[in-house]
Amino acid sequence: MVRVLVVEDEDFLRQALQDNLESDGCTVDVASHGEEALERLRAERPALILLDLLMPKKDGFFVLEEIRKNPEWSSIPVIVLSNLGGDTEIKRAMEMGADDYFVKSQHPIEEVMEKAKEYFAGRKGTTRRPAAE
Repeated sequence: MVRVLVVEDEDFLRQALQDNLESDGCTVDVASHGEEALERLRAERPALILLDLLMPKKDGFFVLEEIRKNPEWSSIPVIVLSNLGGDTEIKRAMEMGADDYFVKSQHPIEEVMEKAKEYFAGRKGTTRRPAAE
């Protein structure tokens, strides 16, 4: 069974993602802020992380940085789901190691689920862009 960590502070979206993933047979861990996300990662290594950027306590950029610098977590695919849709934020997240980026208002949850399924099936290689020089 595939384990997914959903890091999202909006209750409705967190629950919707959890429900969709569980209906697809995934085991889902949830976190509502960055500190909780890191606690969950220490407890259990997921196969995929869905990560919001704007959260209380520690934001998603901080969490992404921690994931990528930890050798035990660095290979876990991270799909960013954020309300931040500016080129600067998208570029920053991708350069920090996000594998994909979805702007919440522009992508229905079904599209996010399809992308997650690609990772589960092993059909999705990283789309990480090289860091700017």
